[in-house]
Amino acid sequence: MEIKAQDVESSQLYGILAGAVQPRPIAFASTVDKDGKVNLSPYSFYNVLSVNPPVLVFSPLRRMRDNTTKDTLENARETGEIVINVVNYDLVQQMSLASTEYDTGVNEFIKSGLTARDSVSVKPPRVAESPVQFECNVIEIKEMGQQGGAGNLIFCEVQHVHVDDEILDENNDIDPFKIDTVARMGGNWYCRSKDAMFEVAKPLRDKGVGVDALPDHARDSEILSGNDLGKLGNVKEVPEVDEVQAFAKANNTYNLKQIDKHKMAKTLIANGHMLDAWKILLQ
Repeated sequence: MEIKAQDVESSQLYGILAGAVQPRPIAFASTVDKDGKVNLSPYSFYNVLSVNPPVLVFSPLRRMRDNTTKDTLENARETGEIVINVVNYDLVQQMSLASTEYDTGVNEFIKSGLTARDSVSVKPPRVAESPVQFECNVIEIKEMGQQGGAGNLIFCEVQHVHVDDEILDENNDIDPFKIDTVARMGGNWYCRSKDAMFEVAKPLRDKGVGVDALPDHARDSEILSGNDLGKLGNVKEVPEVDEVQAFAKANNTYNLKQIDKHKMAKTLIANGHMLDAWKILLQ
């Protein structure tokens, strides 16, 4: 399928964007209006943009059905303060309930059964059940447009952070399994991070040799995947000729068909033996 973004309805384009750009973290934003009335609502167009200064950004869209704006946006404009609460699996259903389009002035803390806890640096309350809460000042609101579906980027500078001790590891770092965050997918779907995590070794600080160092037959292999090639490219140096010869002699691999060498290399890669995989592919 190919489309021109200008040629489709906003609702269809939303489905494509939200279905493709995933998983998305969730900003569970609590705000107050100028009269102190509390609002709580989740947004999945959200991320961290800066560490020094610490800046988070999320984007409440203008409603596509009638082009009106969300209470969160109006409260941010009025008071310049927000608390962003991290959503984990234990509160995902209550978070979803809080996304209901209640009338302005209705307190979603009460509707969702979540606990409002006083903040330290800002007026909006925190979600007590959230594992991490960021008290923020609004430093900028950037409108993307005036039409339905247009985003409004709310840039939030973090002033105070609350972290539940229960999600910390022995080094006082946040344990990704203990925090158990959830993320937004397309449609009605979410994902639970601790059930979906896998580990990828960071690139070498002194630079890996790269996939381009592999022989053509390896790069064009129908057996080796892109992930396999990426792992092979993240080695510090290519084995020397004498190492390749010694490996071939010890494992009697010189006369193997190329496809069998690729299969053997794939098994070695899966078991973490990158240099041995190189040695079979260099024969």
